[in-house]
Amino acid sequence: MSVRVLALVGSLRAGSHNRQLAEAAVKLAPEGSEVVVYEGLAEIPFYNEDIDVEGTVPAAAARLREAVSGADALLLFTPEYNGTMPAVLKNAIDWLSRPFGAAPLGDKSVAVVGTAYGQYGGVWAQDEARKALGIAGGKVIEDVKLSVPGSVTRFAEIHPVDDSEVVEQLTEVIVRLNSHAAAPAA
Repeated sequence: MSVRVLALVGSLRAGSHNRQLAEAAVKLAPEGSEVVVYEGLAEIPFYNEDIDVEGTVPAAAARLREAVSGADALLLFTPEYNGTMPAVLKNAIDWLSRPFGAAPLGDKSVAVVGTAYGQYGGVWAQDEARKALGIAGGKVIEDVKLSVPGSVTRFAEIHPVDDSEVVEQLTEVIVRLNSHAAAPAA
């Protein structure tokens, strides 16, 4: 059985270290699985129930829901903006939490990782993302974590895929997420 992991990156910045971390995850996916980075979070309008009407859901939001429905698991990569996750990730979570009772996020295995400039690697943002994902219906794997501090200096001259410590830790995250996603439902 192949496991398909959809990666959502919370930084829209060109050259984002979280984007680079997601690119590393694509390369590190073990045999029998794949990690695919989702493109298009910037095009999704802010969640509004008035526009979330069957048959008229904005195309960008519908594409996100379809991509998540086709995945076995989600892996979110988040920087830390003012002590929390970026609005683009929170907005994606909001869209994925609906429609109530049939949301694409419902019962998906989810892990949250990331890198940030600060000494704690964005743990507050990751904790906030885990909280929102759990409330929205995702099966958050609380003990699968990776917070890489000092991103601006650590990745100034190398890509995360060339950092042996990051490679080892990120590979472990993917392997553990895959095992949760592939486990039969209880």
